[in-house]
Amino acid sequence: MKHSEWIAILDYGSQVTQLIARRIREQKVYCEIIRFDTKAVDLAKRAPKGIILSGGPASVTDKGSPLCDPALFDLGIPILGICYGMQLTAQTLGGKVHRGTKREYGKAMMQVTKPCPLFQGLEKNLQVWMSHGDKVEAMPAGFETVATSDNCPYAAMQNAAKKIYGVQFHPEVVHTPQGAQMLGNFACKVCGCSGDWKMSKFIEDNIQAIRAKVGKDHVLLGLSGGVDSSVVAALLHKAIGKQLHCVFVDNGLLRYNEAREVEELFGNAFGIDLHTAHSQNIFLDALAGVTDPEKKRKIIGKTFIDVFAEKARRVGKVKYLAQGTLYPDVIESVSPIGGPSATIKSHHNVGGLPADLKFDLIEPLRELFKDEVRAVGRELGLPSYVVDRQPFPGPGLAVRILGDITRERVDLLQLADLRVREEILKMENHLDVWQYFAVLLPIQTVGVMGDDRTYENVVAVRAVQSLDGMTADWFKLPYEVLDSISSRIINEVKGVNRVVYDISSKPPSTIEWE
Repeated sequence: MKHSEWIAILDYGSQVTQLIARRIREQKVYCEIIRFDTKAVDLAKRAPKGIILSGGPASVTDKGSPLCDPALFDLGIPILGICYGMQLTAQTLGGKVHRGTKREYGKAMMQVTKPCPLFQGLEKNLQVWMSHGDKVEAMPAGFETVATSDNCPYAAMQNAAKKIYGVQFHPEVVHTPQGAQMLGNFACKVCGCSGDWKMSKFIEDNIQAIRAKVGKDHVLLGLSGGVDSSVVAALLHKAIGKQLHCVFVDNGLLRYNEAREVEELFGNAFGIDLHTAHSQNIFLDALAGVTDPEKKRKIIGKTFIDVFAEKARRVGKVKYLAQGTLYPDVIESVSPIGGPSATIKSHHNVGGLPADLKFDLIEPLRELFKDEVRAVGRELGLPSYVVDRQPFPGPGLAVRILGDITRERVDLLQLADLRVREEILKMENHLDVWQYFAVLLPIQTVGVMGDDRTYENVVAVRAVQSLDGMTADWFKLPYEVLDSISSRIINEVKGVNRVVYDISSKPPSTIEWE
């Protein structure tokens, strides 16, 4: 989709490049992460208001390090180089970069020494986050130093006439407290962006684009009840109404009452053409006796394709298949050093579908991050229990039931998990918990209930805080919440006599147990 105002972010492989995009979008300015070697002539055709060169793990002094098209600096478009991007700017324009013998990593205090639009409205002394080995040793002609630190004489530089800037630190990370304002200054004060990109505008533009693309044809969507597919369903329904057909596969491994909630919301309240495949027995039979996590995933994936395909055939003639692909999903590594990335995903079909089911793909959320998808959902009127729903694994409760998958064990975990969610939802700060759920362990322990000895199941409770799921720390739930969770599970869920709390972080542990 075309945007009248946008910032191009050339990715040189930094682990936090996506954070640059998030910070820019927080300023209500649209941006995209694109290939590091994008030609200036191609970029000029898309007319970005500004260009950001990201950080990266390579050294600009090494042979084969990722470079930019030097003509970028002749486009007359404002440029900001961050860390590696600053070094690349300096070297490309005739400056010198010194190969560091010691890496500078961590917090540093920086002093702003000359007026610079990046630091407009900020104090002279700023905390920043350094993460670099190389340093700019000599600036190119026309540049001046605008900030220094104890270990970095050129912490920031500018060529005000050409609107080219460089910072040696990372403004995108939280460890640079005023970094978001610096990036906002670049986008709005330097590049002249108006900051009017908002979700209502995204929805309006997307509806027009969807109608133009689909025309009188029909669209099929696999609706899971999760945030992404739910928002896609609501958006498509608003755009094309009865031309949308949704297939919901109830595999029997969903959360308590989830299948009914999906049917009531989308089938009844929204009036979407919803086709539910009640396939609990098919999935449970296929999983009988299987305990290996990878085998579980493969069986569930294959069974899902079979069930979905059968339902899809009954819908009738459909040209498009909709998917809830998000922006992080379309950024894939394309560099031999494993760093720079680009939007190179291109799908013509969903993986594994039979040959007779060929669709053109439509991905209305592929420009958005997860928090932006939730904002779209709220704008479309989806209830909070859908919009704020936590990540849920594709295989469902199968990877939260360690060992055999049986109807009885699924029922038990659904009831235990319900109590975990109900008690945490009572917390005022429950949205601070990124994900929380129950896990059924493949062991039994001795207990006492009344005067009787019991030998029953153990349930583990998992609650984590995270920004994106890549890393996570266990959440320090209040003791009274843990107490109520344990008490309710043991007293209300027959077959459980012990509850434990998982206090491991990711890494080394994963969020899910399987």
